[in-house]
Order: sequence, then C-alpha cells, then structure tokens
Amino acid sequence: MFRLFIREHVIFLIFQFLLVLFIMLLYWLDGFRNLDTAIYSIVISSILTITFLGTLFVKKYSFYKKILSVPTKIEVVLQREAQSPEIKQVEMYLQHIYRLYQKEVQLLYATQNRHLQFMNSWVHQMKTPISVLELMVQNEHQIDSMSVSEETDRLKRGLDAVLMNARLDTFEEDMHIEQVDLKQLVSKVVTENKRLFIGHHVFPFISIDDNCIITSDTKWLQFVIAQFLTNAVKYTFEENKKVYFETKIMDENVIFSVRDEGIGIPTSDIKRVTKAFFTGENGRKTGESTGMGLYLAQEICNRLGHEMTITTKVGEGTTVSIVFKQQEQEERSEQDVDINTRRSDESI
Repeated sequence: MFRLFIREHVIFLIFQFLLVLFIMLLYWLDGFRNLDTAIYSIVISSILTITFLGTLFVKKYSFYKKILSVPTKIEVVLQREAQSPEIKQVEMYLQHIYRLYQKEVQLLYATQNRHLQFMNSWVHQMKTPISVLELMVQNEHQIDSMSVSEETDRLKRGLDAVLMNARLDTFEEDMHIEQVDLKQLVSKVVTENKRLFIGHHVFPFISIDDNCIITSDTKWLQFVIAQFLTNAVKYTFEENKKVYFETKIMDENVIFSVRDEGIGIPTSDIKRVTKAFFTGENGRKTGESTGMGLYLAQEICNRLGHEMTITTKVGEGTTVSIVFKQQEQEERSEQDVDINTRRSDESI
C-alpha cells in the first residue's frame, strides 16, 4: 500500500526537491550564503512535505485498501468510502459502469431465456406434424399427398419462425431497405399459403392498388404478413369465411391491413398478444400456439420503423394493420439513392 502511494506521488517529491534547490540557488546567487538558514529551510520544507503526504495517505488509506484487496462479491466494490472529491468521482464512475453492466447482463439473460423458451415450445409444437407423418407412413393405404403437404407446410412455418427469432439479434446486419410492390408481395405470401386456406375452407380477398409501393425490407415484411395470414386463418373456425388484405391512404401514409372474420381476441388479452410466449384464451383453444407470432411481428415492425396496430371484436374478427409513414419512406428512398449513387461511382 505504501509503495503504491510512493509510486503515485514520486513526481511530486521530485518536484518539491527541485523547487527547494532552485530557491537555495537563487539565494546563493543573490549573495546570501548562510548555511544554517539553508539547512533550516530544507528541514522545514521536508517536514511540511512529509506532513502533507502523510495526511493524504491517511485520507486515501481505505481506498488503497479496497483496490489492493481481492473482492469476493460485487457489493464490496460498490461501497462508498471516499474522503476526497477525486475518489468520490471514481466511485460514481464505477457505479455507472456497474449499472451498464447490469443492463447488458439482463439483456443477454432475457435473450437467452427467450431463445430457450421458444425452442422448447417450438420442439413441442413440431412433434404434432411429425407424429402425423409417421402415422401416414405406417398406414397400409395410399398416402394422402394433400395431408402430407399440410404437415410439411406446418414444419416450414415453424422453421421460418425459429430462423427469424435467431436473426433478430443481428437484425441490422440482415436488413436491406428497398422499394417493395405491396400487392405483388401479398399475392406471393397468399400463394405460398394456399394449402392453409384450402384446408380451413377460408378464402383470401386482396384489395390493394397495383401501384402501391412502400419502402421496407422484403424478407422481413414477408414474414410479418405470413404471421398475420396464419393467425387470421387459424382462428377462423367457420367455413367459407374470408381474409381481407387491404390498403388505404390516411394523412399521406399507407395503411396495410389484414382483416379476418374469425373469433376475435378477448378484451383481457388484447394488450398482451404481442408479448413473448403469450398464447391467451384463443391459443388454448387451438393448442398449437407458441405465443411468438405477433411478438416477432411487433419486434420486426419496430425495428423497421413501422407502426403495428390491432383492433378486434369478439365473434366478428380481428384487423392487424401496419402504417408505412410517407416521410420515413422518402428519407429511406433518399438513402437508397445515395447508396446506389456511391456504388455506381465506385464501379466507375
């Protein structure tokens, strides 16, 4: 502890020694040659310097004791025992670092816990289509290709959800903003899920302008629309109902909506349907919900800068909407133009 203190103040000691020599030299050059006075001055300055350093050492004793010991728990490091402004500031700095550390640890723990819960839930859900396929294989009669296709589609949707959940942690690296033909994208999603519509006897109805162009990420937006579509069909228990894909312009913003004629969402669940792993009353009815569909959709919309809203009425249906802000689209369009321009310049 004492060696650390000396190493920290060795420059001060050298400075004090040179200062005394300089003063003695000035007196010597001025003609003052009294040796006893010089020795007295040196002794007094040494005593004052040692007293100052001793007082400073006493004030920093607890601080040196803390930093030279091996901490057994984090609370010991965060104890406030400062007796000087400098050490107080150091302790405040450590407090800020600790809070940042706590936030990062909690975020990592929440992410790991979310992945673990989702994987457990997903594995449980995927047992159903695998079991159905095994029964089909064991059946001596001819395998129904339509049933096999339905089960493989369930597996594909489950795999897509797992991949998207894993990619959320590196969302910015995987994002590519571009101009998207909304009607073409919706038609593609509907076509890919046509067997889901046929199996539930539900019909899609697309009412989107041909020139409806929005600015977003095609891959992520396609996954979001697929989640809306899957939920709309899954929670429409009556046959010959429709799922409407519509757009409208409001305050120069494009509002895309997926509206179904299903059972609706209970009022008690509406505020929690976008929470991770929340299945709610409707999820318990089907027994196939992981509680991650709308959560992932909400997370993706937030990171893309789109606003997602849900309106519902029990027994009449649910409408899930995405608001594409016009100002945001213009800014992103300008960014795309700048990026394309820079790429063109580099190519030239």
